[in-house]
Amino acid sequence: MAIHVTDLHVLRDQLLVRREKLQTAVTRSQTANLVQLLEQVDKALEKVDTGVYGICEACDDLVGAQRLIADPLARVCLDCLKPSEQRALEQDLALAARIQAGLLPEQDLRAAGWKVSYHYEPAGLVSGDYCDIVPHGRDLYFMVGDVSGKGVAASMLMANLHAMFRVLIPTGLNLPQLVERANRIFSDSTLPTQYATLIVGRAAEGGEVEICNGGHLPLIHLSRSGVNNISSAALPIGMFHDQEFLSTRLSLAPGDSLVMYTDGLTESQAADGTEYGDQRLSQLLQSHHGHGPRQLLDACLQDITSFRAEMPKVDDQTLVVMNFAPVEH
Repeated sequence: MAIHVTDLHVLRDQLLVRREKLQTAVTRSQTANLVQLLEQVDKALEKVDTGVYGICEACDDLVGAQRLIADPLARVCLDCLKPSEQRALEQDLALAARIQAGLLPEQDLRAAGWKVSYHYEPAGLVSGDYCDIVPHGRDLYFMVGDVSGKGVAASMLMANLHAMFRVLIPTGLNLPQLVERANRIFSDSTLPTQYATLIVGRAAEGGEVEICNGGHLPLIHLSRSGVNNISSAALPIGMFHDQEFLSTRLSLAPGDSLVMYTDGLTESQAADGTEYGDQRLSQLLQSHHGHGPRQLLDACLQDITSFRAEMPKVDDQTLVVMNFAPVEH
């Protein structure tokens, strides 16, 4: 993929910032490594100015936008890496995958009167999807999101979101304030081209739920009366520093469920190019009202696998089901 002109300007600005910091460091201590890095940054800036930045030095093919965003000093495409460099990259990816797996919440969790199960499946070794469940006091916080981009760069942003909410939840901020604070931190710590769609919610032990949706797909409320899609017109987080967020409240009856997912699931394609779609998912869920979260998950995944048949999975897939199941005293 060729690098977009907006990304190119952003990367040039990032390179200039890095050069300034490197120049300061070299002035203090002229180690060989620092001098070499400064030379590499200067060469990269020269390539930007001459219009050849992002072209592989070995084969003249494109290095790739995602690779440059992850490493602005990359000089060759993945196919032209030396065997030792390929092994190092594979080891780094495997380590990133293990770290990301360690950030995921407990499977089939029960807390605050809720049962929660989820499915989290990267398209590659690492994922840009975000999923977390955090019991806090007598409430249960839940987050589902999708970071822009793919690969390691997106997985790093996923880890950034995970750390932010784990730190912010205990502060006692109300839900809109919590998301607004996370948005400001995310905006300050990412490139202008990076953002994340995100659902953040708090579920109480009495079945009351409050939800903030920042540009993510609708949350599904599954009840005896059918399926209710709860959407939002808010922008994703990271788009604007001072964006405000509103919350939606609803009350669930025992046996009701909340379902959240990323577009890798509903955009799964059959051999003829047909997408699985939101409507098919809603119809399937409606036919399984009253089932536990793991049963709902399994039914959805079996249906998607059957629909896709032999077609490959091309995007990360996350599906979270929360079932209100108060403990009887």
